[in-house]
Amino acid sequence: MIQSETDAFGALLRRRFSCRAFLPGPVPRDVVDAALADAQHVPSWCNSQPWQVHACGAEETERLRAALFQHVTEASHCPDIPFPEAYEGAYKDRRRECGWQLYDAVGVTKGDRAASAAQMRENFRFFGAPHFILITTPKKLGTYGVLDCGAFLTAVLLAFEARGIGAVPQAAVASYSPFMRDWFAVPDDHDVLVGISFGYADMDHPANNFRTNRAALPEVVNWR
Repeated sequence: MIQSETDAFGALLRRRFSCRAFLPGPVPRDVVDAALADAQHVPSWCNSQPWQVHACGAEETERLRAALFQHVTEASHCPDIPFPEAYEGAYKDRRRECGWQLYDAVGVTKGDRAASAAQMRENFRFFGAPHFILITTPKKLGTYGVLDCGAFLTAVLLAFEARGIGAVPQAAVASYSPFMRDWFAVPDDHDVLVGISFGYADMDHPANNFRTNRAALPEVVNWR
């Protein structure tokens, strides 16, 4: 890889952030398709490419947003894949720091459970994004199919960022898998994994004006 590509790749990774406020205008379909086509080039086990993408234009996103937000007021969590049992140690610390960065940015004070719950529910409004994508995968491909989909998810986020499109990955929507399965006609032999809300970022919104930290290499890399 030549130096300019190295610099560009590093800059892209550092620039990307989870966008939680969007401008109202839609992203042109050809721009979205080009980003998804780029993401198709990530590696997968035996080139199986296990991801299935269910993409919504602006009108469909509006319908889904209203229906999902109403649904979560009435239904219980029911993910296809169990969520983490617990965050402990460094993982808990990182999660807590990220959460408080968001709350501080949008003016939620510690102890204000109503405000923090309201902010959490914005997941189900897709933070106002004009577009939404759902990613599913065949159950029979198991953990490694999910791993491959994680690679695809990252590639989509970077392909969007390279085109000036803001995006946020959302596990929260997978906690209502039966609803998502019905809405998108997802087959019973597929798992609902994750959503992506995306559009052009509203950089004047306080939710988009903080950045999370990353662990130093010695915390995550063990040389032998």
